[in-house]
Amino acid sequence: MKLVVVLMLSALPLSCYAGSGCELLEEVIYKTIDPTESTTQYIDDLQPLIPGEVTEKALTNLKQCFLDQDQETLNLVSEMMVMAVTSSCS
Repeated sequence: MKLVVVLMLSALPLSCYAGSGCELLEEVIYKTIDPTESTTQYIDDLQPLIPGEVTEKALTNLKQCFLDQDQETLNLVSEMMVMAVTSSCS
């Protein structure tokens, strides 16, 4: 699971570091962790950030990995990501 989170963060565009804040990064992270958002909706929401079919397949697998987790795990990942986003935006 830790590897999945690292891969997710490394695949995100670095545009949030160009002075626009980290809203985009936070939105993608929360959509990934959100158990109420379907894989189809997740891909539709992220379509502008997906350069090709390989990336779409990887993000589909990533989202499914999070959907397969229990709520306790999702809460822990969410807490970890809040700390990571907060520290990277300072």
